[in-house]
Amino acid sequence: MLTVTTAQSDQDLREIIALQTINLPKNISAEEAQKQGFVTVVHDFEILKKMNDDEAHIIAKLDEKVVGYNLAMTKKFKAEIPVLVPMFDKMDEQTYKGKFIRDYNYIVCGQVCVAKEARGQGVFDKMYHHYRDIYSPKYDLILTEIATRNQRSVRAHYRVGFETLLVYTANNGEEWEIVIWNW
Repeated sequence: MLTVTTAQSDQDLREIIALQTINLPKNISAEEAQKQGFVTVVHDFEILKKMNDDEAHIIAKLDEKVVGYNLAMTKKFKAEIPVLVPMFDKMDEQTYKGKFIRDYNYIVCGQVCVAKEARGQGVFDKMYHHYRDIYSPKYDLILTEIATRNQRSVRAHYRVGFETLLVYTANNGEEWEIVIWNW
């Protein structure tokens, strides 16, 4: 039976890292990345635990095994993951409904992933709905960034309720879309 909850143990965090590792572009074929999506950022246990201690990550479990995760990241982690600094800088300089993003109390989805065996079963949507249920009383908005070549992820985020805030090209030539959900 599938359950959606928050990460509550070191084992949950280790299983997030294992699922993340499987879905990095270097560990899947280009065809699979195009059809099924991929994750970009590598989180180590220490940073994942710090993030979880601040605001718990959302996870999906099937028979006690983590088959999906949606990482919770507050503004205070901006400098903790160097590859994400440009994302935070871009977000903070944007306006939304007449106000700078930096002036909102927002949370960031640090990464979302669903295991192959759990795809196509609504896990992505269930995790985001749980995320909203837990964090919308505390945060005005949720934002995240998606590589535009990861069209499966882009479509899934739109389906849940996200909208485009900004599309930009990073220094390495990768095009990114920052999306926002005003829950």
